[in-house]
Amino acid sequence: MTENDFRVERVRPERLHDVRRRVLRGADPAAVVDDPRDDDETAIHVAGLIGDRVVVTASYYPSPSPVHPECVAYQLRYMATDFDVQGRGYGAAVAEMGEAELRARGVEELWANGRDTALGFYRATGWSTVPGSEHLSPHTGLPHTVIVKDLGA
Repeated sequence: MTENDFRVERVRPERLHDVRRRVLRGADPAAVVDDPRDDDETAIHVAGLIGDRVVVTASYYPSPSPVHPECVAYQLRYMATDFDVQGRGYGAAVAEMGEAELRARGVEELWANGRDTALGFYRATGWSTVPGSEHLSPHTGLPHTVIVKDLGA
């Protein structure tokens, strides 16, 4: 299997659980890695795959923006890139597909609670941090910041 085999596609949310657990929840077998909105027909689940192996995950859910509640907005959750393939552009490719679909749906703003260690990635892909929104995740206890991206839909 080579990196030329990398592809991005929509998937069922269950396909994303392994990477979500390992990358975002420290491989804790008891950690919650699903969202009550996973099976909602408006949710979007995108995977980056090499062969059949999921290496990048991203899920998008309709959710009011904490910054611009008047906008049509979605929340990005569970953005994760497997450790051995980070820095290769795979996360950006997955994000591009998800954002293109959201734009086609008329979504104006995307928001997330971005893990502070990933803020460089988010800034490089067009996100902005919300000043004063720093907080500890209730799921991991790790520092996060609210981030937003104008989709210009």
